[in-house]
Amino acid sequence: MALMDFIKKQFIDILEWTEDGDGTLAWRFPMAGNEIQYGGSLTVRESQMAVFVNEGKVADVFGPGMYKLTTQTLPVLTYLKNWDKLFQSPFKSDVYFFSTRQQIDQRWGTTQPVAIRDKDFGAVRLRAFGNYAYRVADPKLFHTEISGTRDRYTVGDLDGQLRALMLQHISDAVASSGVPFLDLAANQVEFAQQLATVTAPAFEKIGLKLEGVTVQNVSLPEELQKILDQKIGMGMVGGDMGKFMQYQTAQAIPKFAEGQGGGGGGIAGDAMGLGAGVALGQVLAQNLQQGLQGGGASVGAAAAAAPAAIAPDQVMATIEKLAELKAKGILTEDEFSAKKAELLKKLV
Repeated sequence: MALMDFIKKQFIDILEWTEDGDGTLAWRFPMAGNEIQYGGSLTVRESQMAVFVNEGKVADVFGPGMYKLTTQTLPVLTYLKNWDKLFQSPFKSDVYFFSTRQQIDQRWGTTQPVAIRDKDFGAVRLRAFGNYAYRVADPKLFHTEISGTRDRYTVGDLDGQLRALMLQHISDAVASSGVPFLDLAANQVEFAQQLATVTAPAFEKIGLKLEGVTVQNVSLPEELQKILDQKIGMGMVGGDMGKFMQYQTAQAIPKFAEGQGGGGGGIAGDAMGLGAGVALGQVLAQNLQQGLQGGGASVGAAAAAAPAAIAPDQVMATIEKLAELKAKGILTEDEFSAKKAELLKKLV
C-alpha cells in the first residue's frame, strides 16, 4: 500500500488553483519533482489564467474553463517537446496560475511636490493623491517581465513600481488636459481621465491593464498657496493697486494690534510681510483712511501724503520687498517701477 501511494505521488492528474484572497497575482503550482499525467485535467476558474512553461520558455496559455491535457490542447508544448501523435506518457512542465480580477483601491500620491507648467502661473509645484485599479491582462508578458519563476508574486510586491509609474506621468496628464491649476480642483474627473490615458501604456508594457484612476485631492505647498491667496485678493478688487493696498492694510490691522498687545516685537516685519511691500505705518494708515472714506485713492497719492522724513534703510527694505512681489507676479513691472520711483524720491 505504501508503495502504491509513492507511485501515485509521481503523477499529477488535477491542476487547479483556489485563490485565498491574499492579493496574489501569480502562483506556481507545486510540482516538487512530480510529473503531470497525460490526459489529466486543468481547471481555470473565472478571473484566472494558466500558463505552461517548458524549460524557461512560455508555452501554452489557458483562459477560464476545464481542459483535458493532451497533444491537442497543448500544441506549443507538444512542438517544444517534439511529441508524436501517439505520445501518452506523463510529462514535466511548470504551471503558473494568474489572477486576472481587478486589484482595486490601490493608492498613489506625491511624497514631494511635483513641478508642472501652468498657463496662469508659468510653473507650480503641486501635490495630489488618489486611487487606481488594474488587472493582469497578458499573463505571458507579466511572467516574462515581472513575476518570473517565483512561487508567488503579490500585489504588495508590485506596489512601489506601479506607484512610481503613476507619479512620473502627472506632469504629462496636466499638460494633456490643458486645465490650469486653478481649475484642476473643479475638474478632477478630467484630470483623472488624462492621468489614466498617459499612464496606461506603461502598464501595458508589463502585461497589466489600468482599469481606472481617481484623483481625490490636488493642492499647492503652503508657501505657494499664500501667493495664490494674494493673487485671489488682487482679483477681488479688480486688479486696482490702490484698492488692493487698502485691502492689505485692513488685513494688517489685526497684526499691529496683536503686536502692540504682546510686547511689540516684530511689528514692522509683520507689516512688511502682509502689505504689498509698503511697511511704513503712516502710508498704511492713510491708505485705510482713504478707503473708508470711499475715496479709492491710489497708492501713489497715499505715499505722496506721507511725511518725507523716512529712514533710508526703511525705503530700501520696502523696495526689496516690492521686488520680491514683482518676481512672484503679484506686481507688474509698471507698478513696481512707479512705486520704486516714489520711494527713491524720499531719499533726496
